[in-house]
Amino acid sequence: MGRIWRVVIFIAILACTAGFDQGTKDWARANVTSVPEPVIDGFWDWELAFNDGAAFSSFRGSQIVLSLLAGLVLVVLGVTAARTRADQHLKRIALAVIAGGAIGNLIDRIRDGAVTDFVRWKAGSHAWPIFNVADVALVVGVILLVVDGWLARRQVENVRTG
Repeated sequence: MGRIWRVVIFIAILACTAGFDQGTKDWARANVTSVPEPVIDGFWDWELAFNDGAAFSSFRGSQIVLSLLAGLVLVVLGVTAARTRADQHLKRIALAVIAGGAIGNLIDRIRDGAVTDFVRWKAGSHAWPIFNVADVALVVGVILLVVDGWLARRQVENVRTG
């Protein structure tokens, strides 16, 4: 696959991820309140919240710094993706998903001054921090990068022993 198609696919994955994130946040702002609404009783609620910080509400009130950091991360992700070899499909997908999640939350920071969160998972009396689709994309992308690294190491080991 040519370099142009790799870029097009990267941008398409990034755009779909950010678009899905923004669409679900639009839905949540229109339909979800700050009062928990059970989806699966005792496990999953819709609950609208706005986070003006980073993960787990850390760095609250640092919108400019967090936005600049997100912009820098997006540049690094784009450069890293551009430097991948043609056969590194999983790595490029992971980077695109992470970039899409970062853009989704960056759009919120710039437009609203806070990230829209609306998914609350819980088990018994424990409740996890409220999150959104962009947060899921970030986690999934990092997991894919770890899997890609593990597969690459296995391949190198197989070449050495094979």
